[in-house]
Amino acid sequence: MTNSPRPEVLRYTAFSSDPEGGNPAGVVLDATALDDSDMLAIAADLGYSESAFLTPAPAGPGGREGGAYGIRYFSPKAEVPFCGHATVAAAIALAERTGPGELMFATQAGTVPVEVTQEGGTLRATLTSVEPHLEEITGADLDEALAALDWPAADLDPAFPPRIAFAGNRHLVLAAATRARLADLAYDFARLEALMHRLDLITVQLVWRESAGVFHVRDPFPVGGVVEDPATGAAAAAFGAYLRELGLVPEDAVLTLHQGADLGRPGELTVTLRAGDPRVRVSGAGTRIG
Repeated sequence: MTNSPRPEVLRYTAFSSDPEGGNPAGVVLDATALDDSDMLAIAADLGYSESAFLTPAPAGPGGREGGAYGIRYFSPKAEVPFCGHATVAAAIALAERTGPGELMFATQAGTVPVEVTQEGGTLRATLTSVEPHLEEITGADLDEALAALDWPAADLDPAFPPRIAFAGNRHLVLAAATRARLADLAYDFARLEALMHRLDLITVQLVWRESAGVFHVRDPFPVGGVVEDPATGAAAAAFGAYLRELGLVPEDAVLTLHQGADLGRPGELTVTLRAGDPRVRVSGAGTRIG
């Protein structure tokens, strides 16, 4: 950016219509003049878990006229292949300028369609994930994750076996047996970060099931340089795939994930599963901050 003016950096929150809720993200609608170090510096300066940087669409993703973009995501420490909440934030920022409709984002993880609708005065964005999959985790790696979290194995819910779930990023899914266990999160930052780097994880998706279709979730994110992500769309998509593949919910299901209350930034993510379509849809509201 030495010879170019700094681009406008917008601030939006995703998965809440309240600027004080959900997960904040930086959004740069035209990052053409920025290089990797510029984007990382902006993300670090903002201090949000991720920021989104848009460019004119590369060849191939399609979408409506003016609705296709390249997009990259940076945490304060590193680039990540995909970020759900920053995708929602970017889509809502665009919709405020061009109106609701269909968008297409070319991410490092693949092409991600997003539809923005308006309900009353609130804009909502629905992203459709890349095709997901699950992997086993070894007993030794699970033991190390639990040790880093300071979670006894007895505090896990046996109905939800630990797995690594992917829907654009890799997330380790661990289910707490009680809401109190989920609320008590004080982990060894360096130890969990080292394990996550070794397993190529973006977050650890900690969950507790309130009822058949309602879950509370938290996402430690030390590899991104923040203790916890307040609302995590990519992990929500991975978790939806996890639930369906293990037969823990019907193939057609609409799930509600509550996240951020333990951080004082409550948000709500809607996860939609459709029979015959392996992809996962994640929806939420969003609004500008400031």
